[in-house]
Amino acid sequence: MSQSRRRTSRFRDRAELLDYLLEVAGVTSETLDLDRLLSSVAKVITRVIPAQLFAILLHSERRKGLRIRYSMGHRQELVDRLLIPLGEGITGQAAATREPLLVRDVRKDKTYLNAMDAVRCEMAIPMMARDKLVGVIDFQSTEVGAYSVDDVALMRLIATRIASAIDNARLYRRVDLQHRMLRTLAKTSQGFSSILDLDELLHTVAESVKALMDYDSFTIWLLDEQKQMLRRRLAISLDGGRELDEIPLSIGVTGSAARLRKPMRVEDTSTDPRYIASHPNLRSEVAVPLMLRDRVVGVMDLESHRLNYYSMDHMRTLALLAPQVASAIENARLYEEIAAREQRMDKDLQAARKLQSVLLPSEAPEIEGLDIAVGLKPARDITGDLFDFFDYDQGQATIVFGDSSGKGPAAALYAALVSGLLRSLGRRPRRPADLLRALNNSLTERRAEAQYVTLLAMFWDAPERKLTIANAGGLPPIICRGESLLDLHAEGVPVGLLQARVYEEMSADLEPGDLVVLTSDGILDAMNEAGEEYGRERLGAAIRACCDKPVHDIVKAIYAAVETFSGAASQFDDQTVLVLRVS
Repeated sequence: MSQSRRRTSRFRDRAELLDYLLEVAGVTSETLDLDRLLSSVAKVITRVIPAQLFAILLHSERRKGLRIRYSMGHRQELVDRLLIPLGEGITGQAAATREPLLVRDVRKDKTYLNAMDAVRCEMAIPMMARDKLVGVIDFQSTEVGAYSVDDVALMRLIATRIASAIDNARLYRRVDLQHRMLRTLAKTSQGFSSILDLDELLHTVAESVKALMDYDSFTIWLLDEQKQMLRRRLAISLDGGRELDEIPLSIGVTGSAARLRKPMRVEDTSTDPRYIASHPNLRSEVAVPLMLRDRVVGVMDLESHRLNYYSMDHMRTLALLAPQVASAIENARLYEEIAAREQRMDKDLQAARKLQSVLLPSEAPEIEGLDIAVGLKPARDITGDLFDFFDYDQGQATIVFGDSSGKGPAAALYAALVSGLLRSLGRRPRRPADLLRALNNSLTERRAEAQYVTLLAMFWDAPERKLTIANAGGLPPIICRGESLLDLHAEGVPVGLLQARVYEEMSADLEPGDLVVLTSDGILDAMNEAGEEYGRERLGAAIRACCDKPVHDIVKAIYAAVETFSGAASQFDDQTVLVLRVS
């Protein structure tokens, strides 16, 4: 027998084949859980027909294509994003024609969708049930001719069985979801979930319960988990009485309901030693724990003047209502916590914003030989971008421009630290490389985990019109001279990242009218709705288009160009622009 023939013969005899078919039948009938079914089917199939890449793709009528529902060997990002329209690729063609497709060498098939460069052979088997496409079973191998017509015949034989099992599992899942939805709708008929004010919610619950059954006292207790205590949050009593503020879980009918996590019904309170008498003439009680994901949120407690008033039906009704009440209470409590936290954060951010307004120059200073304009658009209320100017005698000045790692308050605090150090280090003229080295030494002495700053330091000498630059991982400036754009390439490690760094310098002799533009990475990384980045090429085009305008107009033009490109897409990084023109 030839090697090719041996490779396609998966079974030694007919009996072995029949055993395998019986195994497939058993696997496809043992569960209605779709995930478990696909996993079991994949193990059985790939044990006989090996593959470097294996996938079970299910057809989505709503999305009009195939999505990978189970895979082996595929990249997760591909599994998450891939949608194959019918007719595209080998799997799409098999799905569209409802016929198996075997490609012995995918390099000769222009329709092959490359999932891995090493793949050579692919076999796609459509799955049909009730004359409808269920999906496709796809095998890919790194060996040319790895699969044969015998393999196609085998898979065609069992594909219908697998398709029926998948169809049944999907149908079961749909019915189960519909059942749960109807049950949830029944519970939420009172609209508890739409109320986020806790006091309003609890009064609505009390009114809703009153419509279902009568009571003379209604109390909702919320659990203090730390102290193992029930605290009264709502109490409605029709005859006054002494209200308790809290009850330990170790006592009372309500404490028992919370501790044992099950409803408690007391037919006659006078004969139950657990009963805590707080109201006169109350004779019967029912307490139902409010449970959320196996966790006690509180207890809903009803009492009546009538002896043995609450029936098992009452208790079952309350037990059906309790999960929805618990969920609504938890949502309302979370909303309260979030609202309080946001208020605290707003106050903190306002204070941080005021502090940052002191640290960052409010407007560009007057520096001999330069016209300067700066723009700042924080992605949040505070920014991690930083810039500063140090003007010395004899027409010399230092300009720093950088971006702290991360986002939000942490980045802003670290930027504030860097700004403070720069104010100290930049009081006297230094070469940019020396300034960066000194700053890096100071930051690494007080190292903050995962925090660093990309920074560009520039020394301007107005009499010589010379700009000397040292770069610590920042974006190099763009120089516009006439209609030409010049890039100044200087590289270096961000400050605060590694100890004992040495930074290189480069100098540029500028001419009157030359424009120097610096931007933070929030400009270059700005995304549009298609997921494209703005990039340095588009920035260069925007600068060239407005190079002869006043510096403040150039800043506005750059922001306008980025906004036009981004459209409605949200931006998540600070956008800072600094424009210098040699005057």
